[in-house]
Amino acid sequence: MGGTSQKLLNLKLKIWRQKNEKDAGHFEDYDAKGISTDASFLEMIDIVNERLIKENKDPVAFDHDCREGICGSCAMVINGNPHGPERGTATCQLHMRKFNDGESITVEPFRAAAFPIIKDLSVDRTGLDRIIQAGGYVSVNTGNAPDGNATPVPKVKADMAFNAAACIGCGACVAACANGSAMLFTGAKVAHLGLLPQGDPERQARVLAMMDMMQANGFGNCSNTGACSLACPKDISFENIVRMNREFTKASLLKRDDVDSGD
Repeated sequence: MGGTSQKLLNLKLKIWRQKNEKDAGHFEDYDAKGISTDASFLEMIDIVNERLIKENKDPVAFDHDCREGICGSCAMVINGNPHGPERGTATCQLHMRKFNDGESITVEPFRAAAFPIIKDLSVDRTGLDRIIQAGGYVSVNTGNAPDGNATPVPKVKADMAFNAAACIGCGACVAACANGSAMLFTGAKVAHLGLLPQGDPERQARVLAMMDMMQANGFGNCSNTGACSLACPKDISFENIVRMNREFTKASLLKRDDVDSGD
């Protein structure tokens, strides 16, 4: 039986190092030798860190959890691209076969005013959590699961809601935006709840609350370049921003007191 021989890469890394939010930070050069083309980008960083630890040096801090493209933790900018050069792929699912032997790779944290750096490549993205908390709820009765056909949902709306719900909250859209806007993230959260019947009662109050929270947490304004959707590892549609703007305009035409009371 035939097989493919393992290919190894020798890479030059330029990684951002920063002790904390107040530190100025700087790039440091590292050699990543003997990296398998089958390794993921995070596994490559792991190998570099193992060598740094053996040398009694401080390993590179970065966020990770599931390493399956689900949790959105693996936030880093690779050669100027959030999550790297491959479309629709989170950093943890980016494999080293996408790079060439001898290539230089620049790795830095997500850059945004609303994402203060914790250390090295790790940033504080709790502003996104606060946006969800501001309006991410539905007032439906709990208990036994209803019959699947009891609440009919048109397929077009179901598909749009599913696309929006695929957002993993990684913040790549914020990092890709020149203004550090969270409009794609917020639009996805507004859409996946508002498009379905279960989320309809709060749709007006929800969009106002989430937009207010987005502004309060220092995220910038949208300039409609579409860079956010291109950087999204889940290919969240830019249409969610358009839909949210319509929802926000409608809600803003009502008295906020009436919206908050549900009238």
